[in-house]
This record gives sequence, structure tokens and C-alpha cells, in this order.
Amino acid sequence: EHHLQRAISAQQVYGEKRDNMVIPVPEAESNIAYYESIYPGEFKMPKQLIHIQPFSLDAEQPDYDMDSEDEIFVNKLKKRMDISPLQFEEMIDRLEKGSGQQPVSLQEAKLLLKEDDELIREVYEYWIKKRKNCRGPSLIPAVKQEKRDGSSTNDPYVAFRRRTEKMQTRKNRKNDEASYEKMLKLRRDLSRAVTILEMIKRREKSKRELLHLTLEIMEKR
Repeated sequence: EHHLQRAISAQQVYGEKRDNMVIPVPEAESNIAYYESIYPGEFKMPKQLIHIQPFSLDAEQPDYDMDSEDEIFVNKLKKRMDISPLQFEEMIDRLEKGSGQQPVSLQEAKLLLKEDDELIREVYEYWIKKRKNCRGPSLIPAVKQEKRDGSSTNDPYVAFRRRTEKMQTRKNRKNDEASYEKMLKLRRDLSRAVTILEMIKRREKSKRELLHLTLEIMEKR
């Protein structure tokens, strides 16, 4: 910076450009041999630079995470059945999301899950036992939010409280609370539709197996 100040001062004094009014610039030099030793010329342009993974509901990761107790159970179950930790998490996640205040029954669990009946029975009994010992309403931890009627204002564990006095702001339709509730309802309806479709798929598969068995009985008769 002092070279620039000296050049400006000299121009103000002399009114013209002098030899000492030069701002030094570092010189650039090229060393091709050194560059080629570090970056060899064997690079080939790939056919696709950006890989896009299509979005699908099956590719979503489950919200339930295994704990040490679950790991012990899965390791014991692995000796008798074919199950992975991710598969166990998906099964517990489906059971939790398919249940409300009351847990689903074993027959409903068989409709929700796609695994073998024996594996479903083992995981279901473990899940029921763990859910009874759980203090909260669900095994998946969730943020405790304020109720719509404002009855939980004195609860110290409530997160994201509402303002007692609403601030006067500009109306923004994108951030409207009613639009947010509609999106939540739409997501819940879509999730319920996916569950119903899975149940229909399982029902049709059972019908097809029953038809094949009936045909086989008729042929043997």
C-alpha cells in the first residue's frame, strides 16, 4: 500500500508520471516440468460429472435410531434369522408411525411390514415390551411443542413458544400458518395412502397364493 501512496503523492506534487511512480507487481514464471511431475496428464473426462439420485419414499432413512439394548437384541436375532440393523430400524419406525396412543396389533403389524411372519412376531414382541417400559408416548423422540389451545404455557419443557403479542408484520402467504397446516395434512394423507397401497399389495399377493393353492388342490384331486 505504501507504493500506491507514494505514487499518488508524486503525481500530486509533480503533476505528471515519473519513473518512481511504479507499483511493483510480482513476476509470474512457469515451470512445466515441475507442474507435470505433480499433475500427470493421465486424466480422462468422465461421462457424467453430476450423479442424480431419484427421489423415492423407499430411499428415505428411518427416524428411529438403535440403542445399545436394540443392538443386543439384533445380535441375538441374527443367529436365527436374517436381519440387518437398518432393516430393524425400518421395522420399528413403521410400527411407531403406524401407531397412535394405542400400539398396533400383531395382525396390523403384519400388514405394515414386508418381512416373514416369524421375524415380524419376534420384533413385534420386543417392540411391545420396550414401548411399555418407555416413559414417553413414543420410542422416537420428538420436540415437545405448545398445544393449540395454549394450555401448556407453564410447561418448562415446551420448545418454540408462541408470542403472547403478535407482531405487526407484512402479510406473506408463503409463511401463512394455515398453509403450513395444509402441507402437514397433505403429507399425512400421502403417508396413509402409501400404507394403504402396501396393505392392498399384500392382500393381492395373499389372494394370488390362495388361487394357486386352490388350483393345485383341484389338479391333485
